[in-house]
Amino acid sequence: MATPAGWRQEGNLPVELTSFVGRTRLLASLRQRLQQSRLVTVTGIGGVGKSRTALRIAHQIRRQFRDGVWYADLARLQDSGMVQHTITAALGIADQSPREGSDTLAEWLADREILLVLDTCEHLVDAVAPLTSRLLDAAPNLRILATSRRSLNAPGEYTLAVPPLTVPGDDPSENPYTNEAVELFGARAGAVVPDFVVDESNVTAVSELCRRLDGIPLAIELAAVRLRTLSVEQILTLLTDRFSLLAGASRTALPRHQTLRAAIGWSHELCEPAERLLWARLSVFAGDFELEAARYVCSDETLAADRILDVIGELVDKSVLLSFPTPAGQRYRLIDTLRQYGGEWLDKLGETPERRRRHRDYYLQLAERGEHSWSGPRQVHWFTRMRQEHDNIRVALEYCLSVRGEEGVGLELLSSLWFLWVACGFAREGVHYLERTLEAAPEPSRRRCKALWVLSYIRSAQGDMAGALEAAERCSTEAVRAGDSVAVLLATKMQGTAAMLQGDTQKATALLGVAIEFHRGGRELNPGLLPAIVELSMVLLAQGEPADAETLLLDCLKTCQDRGELWLRSYAWYVMSLAQRATGRHDESLVSCKESLRIKRHFHDVLGVVLCVDTLATLNLDMGAPERTAMLLGAAQANWRTFGLPQFGSPFFTAEHEQCVKECKKLIGDAAYDEAYASGARLSLGDLVEYALDDFGDFEQE
Repeated sequence: MATPAGWRQEGNLPVELTSFVGRTRLLASLRQRLQQSRLVTVTGIGGVGKSRTALRIAHQIRRQFRDGVWYADLARLQDSGMVQHTITAALGIADQSPREGSDTLAEWLADREILLVLDTCEHLVDAVAPLTSRLLDAAPNLRILATSRRSLNAPGEYTLAVPPLTVPGDDPSENPYTNEAVELFGARAGAVVPDFVVDESNVTAVSELCRRLDGIPLAIELAAVRLRTLSVEQILTLLTDRFSLLAGASRTALPRHQTLRAAIGWSHELCEPAERLLWARLSVFAGDFELEAARYVCSDETLAADRILDVIGELVDKSVLLSFPTPAGQRYRLIDTLRQYGGEWLDKLGETPERRRRHRDYYLQLAERGEHSWSGPRQVHWFTRMRQEHDNIRVALEYCLSVRGEEGVGLELLSSLWFLWVACGFAREGVHYLERTLEAAPEPSRRRCKALWVLSYIRSAQGDMAGALEAAERCSTEAVRAGDSVAVLLATKMQGTAAMLQGDTQKATALLGVAIEFHRGGRELNPGLLPAIVELSMVLLAQGEPADAETLLLDCLKTCQDRGELWLRSYAWYVMSLAQRATGRHDESLVSCKESLRIKRHFHDVLGVVLCVDTLATLNLDMGAPERTAMLLGAAQANWRTFGLPQFGSPFFTAEHEQCVKECKKLIGDAAYDEAYASGARLSLGDLVEYALDDFGDFEQE
């Protein structure tokens, strides 16, 4: 059986932004431990280089893992319930199902050969430890590399401490020029002052400086930045004076974590007042952020918005902030240890509540802009943008849930992001937050009504028809009480969607028809008019009226074309393919289905992809290619099970699927069907899309 050649070796490891210096023995030991143990936790104090070491070894050994090395950053998570969601998202799984998150992860990982890097686990140990055990039990070829300031205390765990770098004098026979702490200082100093080298004139001072800093990489890097304005000798003198004040007596009495805090504190003191203030205020961001966000969140009468860029530049120059380009523009990130330090200063300044609120307000405004623009020509931009801002969205939501009186704004933020939950692959997370926030804000209101129809929409996408109907009915009842006519109509539409998925065509026709009638000419293209048109077209097909369905779809496609809308357009092409197949126009059906699939590559629309693949499978059968049919069915079902409930659990979709399987087995026999099916089931989602769009051309046999 022909299978796609050269399965891609996948992964999402971040780029190493700076050179890696030293740690030769540590890396060798870590490599050996990862061969012997399936769970290795790298431990150590803040700033010692745990994350950097894990990233370096992951890059070195990534080719040893057939299915890649995957990285999940847990540093900014506040809710332990989000650990599974974060790992799922890092793996690229658009999990639409209503199942437990660990079930989805376990099934996806089960037959894959992967190294999973879980970075910064110490604040989430109680959630991470049992999850790692569950995943390792389910996936025999999985290995996990974690970083944490403390052990996970999980079964089978091997812990490896990352010590500070060796400093001159640790090994009396060592040449100071080849000492790893000195080498790190020289490398970072050379990046700041291009003609700087460690030589006879400064090696003694550099060696003493590295000893004073206990070989802690972050402390050494912060000191090296000071070469812009100070000599090595001056840095050493100032640092020695500061440490003497802190230690009170002998230098050796200062523990290493105090050494790091002293080095950070010294770097903080040498910043200008505006730089210190911005450092503290930037600590409210999770992950990376853009200049516009920093200006909004961090500016006031003491730090004007037009000064923010210059001050950010100074913090980048001092290695407090990381700066890196993206397709959407330059973005910035505080190193975690420095973010924590900045957060402490923000507390001392008494500004934490205000800056967290402004942070929430910025991302609420961003979400509302995304919602208002979703049905227009920049849809792909907003898809990419909101996925990029995911960490900050979570922090904004946690603010709303943790501050009394902000729950209503949380509902507003959540419901404005309906497109993130439904169209961008985060359905389970959307349900998680919506259920929490609705429970925290039980009084009927317009905000609650909107959140309820969004919850119904997401549950429909998950195949949870009972839950979708329950939320839609609650929305309808509360909307009448609140006098919210728009919510009443959207609740009607969501009830129609649930009825369609349940196979109740008569009820679906009535409800979706009402929604279309009232939304025509209105602003609610998504999630009102356009989805209702597509869903009613599917109902008409089920009732044996493909011509009427096609008329509706042509209208929908024109509206999408005029507005520049892509996401619903892809679904309209998908249903058009069904209508064309129903009238025997197989070639046209094939073209329409592929057009739908091509659009879906712009989004992480897993459910849309597998719906198209199911249709392509039936077209293959119609066109005399039953082996390819079986392969496509295997690929589709594997992805259905991983990302959602197969065929939504809906009789509308399952009847066609079951008939296709039955006819395919009849043509080629159970054995050949099973072989082809298994071959397809091994395809990743990306390979599946490429295979499906290749005009069914043969792949080389492995």
